[in-house]
Amino acid sequence: MVNIGQCIKDELERQERSVSWLARKLNCHRSVVYRIFNKNSIDTNLLKSISEILGYDFFKEYSDDMNK
Repeated sequence: MVNIGQCIKDELERQERSVSWLARKLNCHRSVVYRIFNKNSIDTNLLKSISEILGYDFFKEYSDDMNK
């Protein structure tokens, strides 16, 4: 099972970006980003926005998981 919040956190760290940076890009408070990190599932529109911001296809995480 994909833990999408952890995947987002891992990618943000890999890119050496801060939580504040992502919060600014999403136009939300840092606490919202921390809540996203703790989610096992996420709204598709929000996931699309995060994918575009980070330049990483998080939907692929689900596809890869289904193909296992």
